[in-house]
Amino acid sequence: GKRPTVASVHGIVAAAHPLAAQAGAKLLAQGGNAFDAAAATTAALNVVEPYMSGLAGMGMATCYIAAEKRIRTLDFITRVPGKFPVGRFTEREQIYRGPLASGTPGSLAGWCELVKSRGRKSLAEVFAPAIALARDGFPFVELNTVATNQAAESLKDFPFFDTWNRNYTGGAGSVKQGYVLRQPDLARTYEAIVSEGPKYLYGGELGRKMIAHMQSLGGCMTMADLEGVQPTWLDPLSARYRDLLVHSLPPHCEAFQYLLTLRVLDGFELGAMERNGVEHLDIVWRAIRLAAGERIANNQPKPEVLARVMSDANVAALRARVKDGKPIDGLTEQWLPKKPNPDKEHTTSLSIADREGNAVCLTQSLGGGYGCGVVIPGTGVCLNNFLYWGEVDPRGTNPLLPGGVLALPTAPSIATRDGRPVLVLGTPGSYG
Repeated sequence: GKRPTVASVHGIVAAAHPLAAQAGAKLLAQGGNAFDAAAATTAALNVVEPYMSGLAGMGMATCYIAAEKRIRTLDFITRVPGKFPVGRFTEREQIYRGPLASGTPGSLAGWCELVKSRGRKSLAEVFAPAIALARDGFPFVELNTVATNQAAESLKDFPFFDTWNRNYTGGAGSVKQGYVLRQPDLARTYEAIVSEGPKYLYGGELGRKMIAHMQSLGGCMTMADLEGVQPTWLDPLSARYRDLLVHSLPPHCEAFQYLLTLRVLDGFELGAMERNGVEHLDIVWRAIRLAAGERIANNQPKPEVLARVMSDANVAALRARVKDGKPIDGLTEQWLPKKPNPDKEHTTSLSIADREGNAVCLTQSLGGGYGCGVVIPGTGVCLNNFLYWGEVDPRGTNPLLPGGVLALPTAPSIATRDGRPVLVLGTPGSYG
């Protein structure tokens, strides 16, 4: 059905849940900028769509900084724990759920970095909407209900199910639409973060609780992993499409597939074709599949490899392949089964622009629905399962190596025309 719209005269917030969008709009109305609003929105999404993203997940952002008239990107992607047991697993499904599926949490560090380096509001102001939502509760809509019941069915036979079940269903094992989810433990966790800052997780009490619980279940994450988390500001990777210059994150992010697709499609007059007609869709899908093949073969490329992949010569060769009419066979995402599993496809994105001209596109996730399924008792914090997105074979292009960083298929982007942002576009999850 139709989704409600939250109106604001202080900027624009697009997010996957109206209550999260409202949280961001509230920060803008209180004098915050796009960076404050982005952090407020992400924190609220942890509350109202806890299966999609959370403080123990990962993310990345592409930002237009109006005062500097330039694009910068922020990488807060999870890393593989330093004691991950390489060689122990032979199939990826072995690390879909449970403590060994979790990478080191990066999201909280990323949220706080946005506020610290580019925002103007305090953590207390930024987290206030999310704290109120967690303490007061909110009624489940259809998607909340479906995602939670799917996860309950998936997790019910694991030894850590009871904690998850109490946290998200009140111990009932399932929920109905309209169920009011209250998360007082998460509210208290947020209040402690407001008081102590991100160190509450990265070396503090929350981190100690997380490590102790994960290790009690057989996990390998250590305090050294948490203390080593450091969000990184980077220059974007950019590619031209028509009269737009599209900016996203450089490797190890996999956004170069998206930018390569646009470069290939720039050689075709899509506007002259029947919209969504056979010719139009065939060209688009062929270009996407070819770019996916380039990404899979060259994941986490070194600068010289990336330069070759994005070069005019390679783009010309790919355009010729699009035109030749021969079938294009090959993997797009190597981990997807023939029949997609909706429980494994959870990512959310938000786009924000403020009245000063700043813009933020942020994509974040827990991986699968409710991540690895492990909730840290007494905290309301659910861990991600991002190691599932790597390759258990260390010879792969996205291998699970101790301390390594994973390449993940998200591409928060900002397109500029004549140096001014005109399109803020991310990879959405939820119904966003």
